[in-house]
Amino acid sequence: MKRNTKRKLYLLSIIAGILFLAAISILNLDIFFRFYNAYQNHTLTIEKIRLDIAAFDLGRRSPVIPVDTKISQLDGMTQVYVPEGEFLMGKGETRKNDNSPQHIVHLDAFWMDKYEVSNAMYRKCLQAGVCSEMVSDNTTYQSWVYRNHPITYVTWEQANAYCQWAGRRLPTEAEWEKAARGTDGRKYPWGNEAPNARLANFDGSMIHEAVSVYRYPLGASPYGALNMSGNVREWIADWYAEDYYLVTPYANPTGAETGSERSLRSGSYNEDKNEIAITSRYRHEPQSAGLSRGFRCAEDGN
Repeated sequence: MKRNTKRKLYLLSIIAGILFLAAISILNLDIFFRFYNAYQNHTLTIEKIRLDIAAFDLGRRSPVIPVDTKISQLDGMTQVYVPEGEFLMGKGETRKNDNSPQHIVHLDAFWMDKYEVSNAMYRKCLQAGVCSEMVSDNTTYQSWVYRNHPITYVTWEQANAYCQWAGRRLPTEAEWEKAARGTDGRKYPWGNEAPNARLANFDGSMIHEAVSVYRYPLGASPYGALNMSGNVREWIADWYAEDYYLVTPYANPTGAETGSERSLRSGSYNEDKNEIAITSRYRHEPQSAGLSRGFRCAEDGN
């Protein structure tokens, strides 16, 4: 009798394991398409498979516990709370650069999206008749398989319209940087450790395309936001100015008054370990939609 019970339990555990793997496979079909395409292109290797699977951080939880969280009723986005206070902004270099000198900035409390806005979230704005369609180059944002991938090929205007529809706004550069690095001046969201395949999607991960906004929990920022280094570049509210750090006000800076380009942060899956550092700044014309350009939103903390 005991032997039969053990056998049944053993069989049930095998069936449960198979069902679990099947569910994971169905919910993450993008990884299998990626492997298939790599196989077709004769670029699939064991190393590439290992690094892609590492993005899930299977069996590991983020060590970060957010100060507070809430969920948007309109798009389902989880938002993390960033308290009021000072932080170190910029890179501590003596040479002139667009991300130096390092300086102290004080920000009022605010909420930051935990994730980059996904294809599924953007479709809700489309269905509401507020957001506009993507350019023809984006061929996957309507696909169920890529529902959790960050929306890309968005212009600054489209990102701004989405955040307004969702009851939020694009973050300032200062807000984005504080949400990414906290108050200790770290180089990456997770600390000063160099990026690896468990922490971020960058060129060293060998994926070469965006992945789900829910991947890389071990790479969370001090406030719990994911993918603030790598995956896709993120549009920022500010006009870009190369020398803005020389004249940045102490409290709640909002960037240059005018300009021809808008700022972006985060770096993308194409950038190297230095380019996805928190302090790295990017810029593009606001009407420019690109393969690796997405966004996340912020909200006042009042």
